[in-house]
Amino acid sequence: MGHSLLCMMGFFLLSTVICGNDEAPPKPTVFLQPSWTQLYSGVIYRGETVTVRCEIQGGEGAQWTYEWRRGQSRIHSASTEYTFSRATESDAGEYSCRGRRDSSWTEWSDVITLTVLPPPKPTVTLQPSWTQIYSGETVTVRCEIQGGEGAQWTYEWRRGQSSIRETSSEYTISRATWSDAGEYRCWGRRGSTWTESSDVITLTVLSPPKPTVTLQPSWTQIYSGETVTVRCEIHGGEGAQWTYEWSPAKLNTPPTSNEYRTITAAESDGGGYSCRGTRSSSWTEWSDIITLNVKPPPKPTVFLQPSWTQIYRGETVTVRCEIHGGEGAQWTYEWRRGQSSIRETSSEYTISRATWSDRGGYSCRGRRGSFWTVWSDIITMTILSPPKPTVTLQPSRTQINIGETVTVRCVIQGGERAPWTYEWRRGQKNIHETSSEYRISRLTESDGGGYSCRATRSSSWTEWSDITTLRVTVPVKPTVTLQPPWPQIYSGETVTVRCEIQGGEGAQWTYEWRPAKLNTPPTSVNTESQLLSLTVEDTAAGVKEAFPGRSGVTH
Repeated sequence: MGHSLLCMMGFFLLSTVICGNDEAPPKPTVFLQPSWTQLYSGVIYRGETVTVRCEIQGGEGAQWTYEWRRGQSRIHSASTEYTFSRATESDAGEYSCRGRRDSSWTEWSDVITLTVLPPPKPTVTLQPSWTQIYSGETVTVRCEIQGGEGAQWTYEWRRGQSSIRETSSEYTISRATWSDAGEYRCWGRRGSTWTESSDVITLTVLSPPKPTVTLQPSWTQIYSGETVTVRCEIHGGEGAQWTYEWSPAKLNTPPTSNEYRTITAAESDGGGYSCRGTRSSSWTEWSDIITLNVKPPPKPTVFLQPSWTQIYRGETVTVRCEIHGGEGAQWTYEWRRGQSSIRETSSEYTISRATWSDRGGYSCRGRRGSFWTVWSDIITMTILSPPKPTVTLQPSRTQINIGETVTVRCVIQGGERAPWTYEWRRGQKNIHETSSEYRISRLTESDGGGYSCRATRSSSWTEWSDITTLRVTVPVKPTVTLQPPWPQIYSGETVTVRCEIQGGEGAQWTYEWRPAKLNTPPTSVNTESQLLSLTVEDTAAGVKEAFPGRSGVTH
């Protein structure tokens, strides 16, 4: 019995030694060196060096032998780390390891994926992002490597073919000058591998632009009550976030990033406006001044063309609305005749072939934008029937002698001052004359006949005048008679010499006598004869002759 108990106790102790202290082998872990390959999921660039390390926690001090796999393929390496010099795409894959000491193997580690990519191409960016900057501004040139974040990169910079002594990822230019302009590019290096060169980015350094102040609407003269927008324009500076300063200072109200100010104009808003701008650290120069004139609203004036307020039925007349000082603006017009609106929005209103219904008082007003002027004063247009001309003769006799001069005149009562054009007829035959009178010098028998006329002063004709007949007669021969009728007179006696013109009654005759001593005033007598009383002397004997004349014609 004692012997059996002793055997059982010995078996228990042996089992405890063999079984009770048996621990599971540790699980290895695969690490990458350098550490950024581990941080960014095992991504390295072609040509870089990387070490894959198998670590067994708690197994320090033991003599381990290692086995490696890439995917399902074994790698002939028994050491704790496996180094790739100048990695290629063929080195990419999923790596795992296990360890053995004596005759016992650990389990396989979790896999770690190694990705081998072509070296990235950097990109040069500007901050602010404008490629055109102005002298005095500050700009940062930045080299960005997509996917390379977290790595310890060293950078190389060039402007054109000149190296820049800067090794960080960005290069700040304070108060840029012309010498900072050029083509910028960069490279990145981590470890012993360089990226390829970035594309160049061109930085242009310009003189700060000079702003321009514009008005919208573009009229420099506006009327009180109108709305105008004053805008500060900086050409070439589009896309930037400008801050503006205005003169006069009353326009400097937030937000200062707006390039415009809207004003409901009062006369106190008249004056000079200018501006300048900044978009980072430097200001442009001040713009030239634009002057805004603010005046009281104008009063339109209505004119007629032609300018007669009395129009004849059938004529064409244009009614025009003029706004002095408002030239160049895009006006819209409103018209009235009396209290009735006329459907016309332009500056003039043309009446073709006027009728009675077109007469009345016309007025207008103008609008530009949302602003209306006051109504104009009324101009009254009267429509009349066309007048009937009258033909008159000068001299006023209808019977004129051959060789005399006569003027035929077309008279239009009430049509004075108008620029009439005339048409003449003798019988049914037109006469080539367009003036108001037709002068005939040295009448011939062919000039006799019935004369009539009509006239036009725009687009319509008057009716034809009544006919005035001109009769052309042959001049009569005067007769000299004596009273008393004795052909022999004694000296001392008195005798009357008479010049008689048969058929010349009613005319204003002028007489000429021979001998010349008888030509004493008056030489014109409004009768068909002239009487001369003579006291006969011996020297008066002889032939007496008379030569009457009228209208400048002598016979």
